[in-house]
Amino acid sequence: MRVLAAMSGGVDSAVAAARAAEAGYDVTGVHLALSSNPQTFRSGARGCCTLEDSRDARRAADVIGIPFYVWDMAERFKQDVVDDFVAEYAAGRTPNPCLRCNEKIKFSAVLDRAVALGFDAVVTGHHARLDAGALRRSVDAAKDQSYVLAVLNRDQLARAIFPLGDSTKEQVRAEAARRGLAVADKPDSHDICFIADGDTKGFLNRRLGEKPGDIVDAATGEVLGGHSGAHQYTVGQRHGLHLGRPAPDGRPRYVLSITPVDNTVTVGPREALNVDVVHADRPVWLDGEERSGPLECQVQLRAHGEVYPATLTSDGDTMTARLGSPAKGVAAGQALVAYLPGPDGDLVLASATISRADALAAADA
Repeated sequence: MRVLAAMSGGVDSAVAAARAAEAGYDVTGVHLALSSNPQTFRSGARGCCTLEDSRDARRAADVIGIPFYVWDMAERFKQDVVDDFVAEYAAGRTPNPCLRCNEKIKFSAVLDRAVALGFDAVVTGHHARLDAGALRRSVDAAKDQSYVLAVLNRDQLARAIFPLGDSTKEQVRAEAARRGLAVADKPDSHDICFIADGDTKGFLNRRLGEKPGDIVDAATGEVLGGHSGAHQYTVGQRHGLHLGRPAPDGRPRYVLSITPVDNTVTVGPREALNVDVVHADRPVWLDGEERSGPLECQVQLRAHGEVYPATLTSDGDTMTARLGSPAKGVAAGQALVAYLPGPDGDLVLASATISRADALAAADA
């Protein structure tokens, strides 16, 4: 079986490729060049997708003893991930670019090219498990990446291999050291790879420009201050509001909503962030079987976020989750991922893109 191992230059993808080769697969390594100017992406301990990573991936492939290539995916990455990221913020939403990269790049563009070249599957270093074609959480809860893989469809999962799902990150690093892989102690990448300095606000300002608007109080409608662009904020944000005066009760204010039409940021007390009902668009049922519900499950509303018991319903185009306990700071643009708990670990059932969230009273009105 011929497989293509996506090698980012980190320890996870290197060990995944090594395990695939050891398992008897005919493995070819590939590193994805995602920027026409790699120096504009993060480097060192905070990076990914850099020249340094490309060299690390090549050295790992040499140690494993597999062929290695670099594929230029810069233009596709710009269109499907970077431009999408900017457009989502401009629309008042908070996207997850890693989720979009998995959907559009690693398991669409790369998989399509791999199949066209005669490969049977793509191997990645994601911390998740595949069980008879079903996606489950990793045994390492702290590193679990099933949330950002939940956008994959049944056909894509059928051609995916995740060798690390039954291992903890500590075990992966120890194995890399035993195999003589120089990336054994390489720090994990963090934040957004295509924002070189980590300044998301500045990145968006350069692309969207400054658009002054009002910051208003949710309860009274009073203008409390101004901002230079609603795209600089996200639901649940507390710091960086610069209102200049405290709330009457002295408590901090939080961003409750962002309205790009009138360029308004609405703020209020922390308890106003509580939501009980989450609405989402474009459902993806990972087993290909659509369900209308009601279905008792658990939902996760952000990467590495809290898990909530929920009742899930769907009409085909949208999905609604009524939460068993209130969630805070639910942002449109993030993913709603539904899980079915079980004795063999949490099974990923479906995902959808959050469109809005309401308090139960508002949702029933």
